[in-house]
Amino acid sequence: MARGWESKAVESQIEAAATRSEQSKVNQLRAAEISRQRERESLELSRTRVLQDLAKAENPRYQEQLKRSLMFLDEKLAKFDAPAAAGKTFKHHA
Repeated sequence: MARGWESKAVESQIEAAATRSEQSKVNQLRAAEISRQRERESLELSRTRVLQDLAKAENPRYQEQLKRSLMFLDEKLAKFDAPAAAGKTFKHHA
């Protein structure tokens, strides 16, 4: 009877370890998603600031620099959104 009890205790420990492992993975995914969201918000804020500066800028050289910055930020945002779009599959019905 003692062997059966030990077996159940080991099984319980294995299940608890698996649960902790799954929870750890979920927490890592949440942290990664939060980080990704913060990065996107930062890019959007930078883009807004560049647009505001561009609207006020009078110097053509500064305007050109701001336009390049805007293009860079737009490219980063497009790449940022690309993995989400790549994960979606579209079915074409003929």
